[in-house]
Amino acid sequence: MKIVVPKEILDQEYRVALTPAGVHALVNTGHSVYIENNAGLGSSITNEDYKLAGAQILPTPQDIFSTADLILKVKQPLEQECKYLRQGQILFTYLHLAADKKLAQDLCSSKSTCIAYETIEMPDRSLPLLTPMSEIAGRMSVQIGAHHLEKYYGGRGMLLGGVPGVEPAFVVIIGGGTVGINAAKMAIGLGAHVAILDNNLKRLRELDDYFHGRLLTVYSTQHKLIELVLKADLVISGVLVTGAKAPRLITKDTLSKMKSGSVIVDVAIDQGGCVEGVKHTKHSDPIMKIENVNVYAVPNIPGAVPVSSTMALTNATLPYVLKLANKGFQAVFEDTSLLKGVNVHNGNMVHKVVADALEVECAELKA
Repeated sequence: MKIVVPKEILDQEYRVALTPAGVHALVNTGHSVYIENNAGLGSSITNEDYKLAGAQILPTPQDIFSTADLILKVKQPLEQECKYLRQGQILFTYLHLAADKKLAQDLCSSKSTCIAYETIEMPDRSLPLLTPMSEIAGRMSVQIGAHHLEKYYGGRGMLLGGVPGVEPAFVVIIGGGTVGINAAKMAIGLGAHVAILDNNLKRLRELDDYFHGRLLTVYSTQHKLIELVLKADLVISGVLVTGAKAPRLITKDTLSKMKSGSVIVDVAIDQGGCVEGVKHTKHSDPIMKIENVNVYAVPNIPGAVPVSSTMALTNATLPYVLKLANKGFQAVFEDTSLLKGVNVHNGNMVHKVVADALEVECAELKA
């Protein structure tokens, strides 16, 4: 199979979909790997590194997409990339279609098969390809929040961990999943007061045991969420409903009552965000000001640390890439987890949760 890796073109997206180690594994199993010129430079991987692992370098996006049987990306294709897609190709990347109807329509029009990293789901309901990026985004959300609490950046002017005799910042984390636990680790490590909300009591018990009572665990109701958010200096939203739009938990009314200069890091922005009125921002202009609250809404947070992120991503995706390379589309019917990753096939939406979020018909996926 011909496997290609385009250069990411999203604003300040420095990750790349495959490391030289991944190239080596694919070439050793008899496949051809093509990398777009300088696709790995943002992750400190050179063309020569890829060549040594057995890849061939192609000069342009047109060359890459026209060669492809299997396309490996990090982020969803932009409009100019969608035009290159065609029937018979498999696109394997993060898609987050529930919040992007136009992209869903473009992918359906291409008639390619589009498999989303974020909806691949194990029998225990874990998300193996979303987890490593959620770990990174969760950890980064705290350092991002601490940075934007500085007065120079429009924040309240607070040091997250305080100093002796001075109260630390109060950090409220919405969602006790992968993002939440990693955010909590960082916030507690920096000395902040931390509360975490979740509507799963079993999960709250696990978090209480894990942190030995060093954070406040709160059963999440809308009333309690508002109460804590109004006290917060930094709010981190890490709520996820697999494949669906993120719930709008923080309304404009709540925003209007929050502390002036407080910060929200909306990690759920990939799926539409948890803050009413929020829109995607980008690394070069990351803050959206709503009611004197600084809302950070960058959808590719891990792209800021591409060396770490690219390695973590390839570690997670490579077993699935090998299955797709070896078996083609048939691989999805031999792996129930991979099957759940298929969002678009032959012009149709085939993932029910995503289709419902987009309010479109869901077709049956057939071999």
